[in-house]
Amino acid sequence: MSNKAMYMQFITPPLPFLLECGRSDYKPGDTHPNRHHIGIFDMIILRSGTLYIGEEELQWSMKPGEMLMLRPDAWHYSVRPCEEETSFYWLHIQTAESWRETEAVDLMHVDGERGAASPYIYQFPKYGPIPHPETIYGLLDTMLEASSEPQSNAFWKQQTAFTELLRLLDMRLFADQSSPAVTLAEQTESYLKNNYRLPVTNEMLSDALHFHHNYISRCMKQVYGMTPQEYLLRYRFDQAKLLLLRTDWPIARIAEQVGFEHAAYFTRRFTEHIGLSPRDYRKRYVQGQQ
Repeated sequence: MSNKAMYMQFITPPLPFLLECGRSDYKPGDTHPNRHHIGIFDMIILRSGTLYIGEEELQWSMKPGEMLMLRPDAWHYSVRPCEEETSFYWLHIQTAESWRETEAVDLMHVDGERGAASPYIYQFPKYGPIPHPETIYGLLDTMLEASSEPQSNAFWKQQTAFTELLRLLDMRLFADQSSPAVTLAEQTESYLKNNYRLPVTNEMLSDALHFHHNYISRCMKQVYGMTPQEYLLRYRFDQAKLLLLRTDWPIARIAEQVGFEHAAYFTRRFTEHIGLSPRDYRKRYVQGQQ
């Protein structure tokens, strides 16, 4: 059995989504299929018995209440036949975003080239016990029961239950309570969102959060991949885009509304960041603008 601790990490949004799910019941002597590079994630959650399964050089003896996430780009196989009646849920999962497998709990890494203002790190153990087993079993049964309903009902019931399953597995729910860096970064994020119209300085952050601005910046860089000022700039642009689309305000008023003192500077930085000037952005996305 593998003793190596591995973790699956996804950069979101969007979240991974469910393709299909099922439940398999094995008798003694049955084995899990051998598969190569199936192109989708295969999550297994054991309900009873023992499942002997491997992926590349790693092998596990899964017990009830444990889960395993098999990669889409690897070989997974049966290590040996079941020795008792064994039952497990399986979920085939796809993602449209980047993912990685890591040997360390890493809730801080963010791809700094992403355009989103606050990408979220979704991470859970590749193998290990599930939290709240009875709740998760109930969600899995809901997904299976929905399979017999009309497709429109089944889709929403399954995806809703699957999203709740992902939430229960999210390591950030536990890390946020114990990681000072994550806690401070999220406090900084909240402050920036509530005060983005103001000329926020490092000194203001230090006074509000009671930490030196260098430490605040380091925590933000670890958790969100950007400094507070970089985060603030991106958030201001997000708000500016909403105002460009939802109002007919002149550019100067929008610049002032989102915290820029000078409209010309706002226009230059917006164009550098978005690839369009504020005026061209409005023309492209607002129906009827010429």
